[in-house]
Amino acid sequence: MNRQRSRGRVTLATIAAVCAMGALPGQAHAEVGPAAYTFDPAAASVEGTETNAEAPELKPGSVYRSSIGNGQKLYYRLELDDTTDAYVSAVAIPKSGGKVAYGDGITVSIRDLDDTQCSSEDAAFESAEFPRPIAAYAYRNVEKDSTTCKAGGTYNVLIERESKVTSSPEDWDLELRYEAEPSLKEGAALPTEAPEEWPSASPVPPTGPQKRSGGSGFHDATSLESGEWVDSITPGRTRFYRVPVDWGQQLFATAALSNSGKSTEFLGNALALALDNPAHGHVDDATLSYSGGPNSVALDPLPPVAYENRYASAADVSAMRFAGWYYLSVTLSPEVAEHYGDDPIGLTLKVKVVNDSKPSPYQGDAGIFGVSDDDRDMARSGQKESEAGRSAMMTAVGFAGIGTGSLLVLGLGAWTLLARRRPASVATPPGAPGGRPPLGGPPPAW
Repeated sequence: MNRQRSRGRVTLATIAAVCAMGALPGQAHAEVGPAAYTFDPAAASVEGTETNAEAPELKPGSVYRSSIGNGQKLYYRLELDDTTDAYVSAVAIPKSGGKVAYGDGITVSIRDLDDTQCSSEDAAFESAEFPRPIAAYAYRNVEKDSTTCKAGGTYNVLIERESKVTSSPEDWDLELRYEAEPSLKEGAALPTEAPEEWPSASPVPPTGPQKRSGGSGFHDATSLESGEWVDSITPGRTRFYRVPVDWGQQLFATAALSNSGKSTEFLGNALALALDNPAHGHVDDATLSYSGGPNSVALDPLPPVAYENRYASAADVSAMRFAGWYYLSVTLSPEVAEHYGDDPIGLTLKVKVVNDSKPSPYQGDAGIFGVSDDDRDMARSGQKESEAGRSAMMTAVGFAGIGTGSLLVLGLGAWTLLARRRPASVATPPGAPGGRPPLGGPPPAW
C-alpha cells in the first residue's frame, strides 16, 4: 500500500504540473480587444487607496495588478530599511479602441511620511496620441551626502492619472513592480559623476535579417541579440522585445516599417518606439512618420551602462544605471488602418550591443540588474521569459515522469523476484481465493 500511495503522489504531482503549465499561456491578458496586453501571471491583485493610512503594502521582488481612474490619486506602501535603494514602476494600459490626448498619462512618486518627495517620473502620451502601454518608475536612493529619504521606515508610493475631457473615461489597468537594488561590493570605489560624452555613431548590425515575433507585454517580450530582426505589426498593436545589456555595454536600436502599396496618405506619428530599463523605468522614445513607403527611426545614442549614470540630470542618461534586460516596445497607430487597411505591415528592428562586459559593482547575485550566461543564451534563441518558465516546468514534469517510471520498474522487479523465490509447496492455483496473482500480472496492491 505504501508503494501505491507513493506512486499516486508522483502521478498527481505530474498531472498538476502539466495542468499548471497548460494554464499559463494567455491567462493574464487585459480585456482590451485584439491588442491585449499580457500581464505577468504572477501578478497579485491589489487596490490602491485614496488615503495613505490605508494603503496596501508592496513587497520587494513582487509584481501586482491594479487599476486607476481618471483624476485618481492612489497610494501604496513600502517598508524600507536605511541602506537599500528601492524602485517601483507602473505600466499604464489604456483600453484598446479608446482615445488619449497629448499630455494624458501617469505620475509615479515615492514619498516619506512627511510627504517629502524622494523622486518622481511621468509617463505621458505626446505627439503619438494613441493608446498603448506606457511605463514610468520612481526610486528611493540612499545617498551619503543627503538626508532626504534616507531613514528606514514607511514610505508612500503615489500614482496619479491625468486625462483630458476628450479622452476615454474608462479606468486604465496598471502593472506594478517593486525591486530592491543589490548592495555594492565592500570598498567599491565608483565614480560619483555621470559621463558627459560617449560614442554616438550607430554601428552596423550583422547582416542577414532573421524572423522573430514580438510579445504583447514585458513578461512575454521576445529576446533579441545584436542583429536585424523581421516581424510584422497590425494597426493598434504593440510588440515587445528585450535585449540583454551588460555593464559597460552600449545599445543602439532602429525600427523600420516596410512599404504598403495601398495608399500614400501621410501620417505624422504612425509608429511609436520606446525603450525601458530593467526596472521598467522609461529611457527614451521616438516616433516615425509614414506615407506608404519604407521609413525608419532610431533612438538617440545612449551612454554605456554604468552605475554613475544615476547622477546625471538628463533622465535618459540616468536611466542607463544598471545592467539587465532592456525592453523595446513598438506600437503602430490604429489610424493606419483607416488608410492602409487592417493587414499587418512589415516591421524590422536593427539592434546592436557594443563593448565588452565589465564586472558588476554589486555584492553577490545581481538578480534582474545583471546579465547571465542564461540570458545571453535566451537572446540567441529568441526565448521569452514565459517560455523559459514553461521549459523549467517541463523539465520538472520530465523528472517526475522518470521517477514514476522508475518506481514502476522497481516495483515489478521486486514482485518478480519474490514470486520466483516463493516455495512451490505454498503456491495456490492462480485465481483461487487468497492465491497469488498469475506470473503475467502485478500483485493486487498495484
